Amino acid sequence: MRYIWTIIWSLLLTNMAFYVLSSMQGGEYHFTTACIVGLVFSVFVFILGEAGIKDPEATK
Repeated sequence: MRYIWTIIWSLLLTNMAFYVLSSMQGGEYHFTTACIVGLVFSVFVFILGEAGIKDPEATK
């Protein structure tokens, strides 16, 4: 379930950021590019959560 919510939130936040930045720059908003970046970001978060960051309580 945490993977599904991570994907949903990363897609929403990435699309929001792409839309706001493209509006501020006067450019075009590309939904597919924002979704691809959101998926890459969510994979990075999965890797960071599983391998990179350790729970300090679990190491005791």
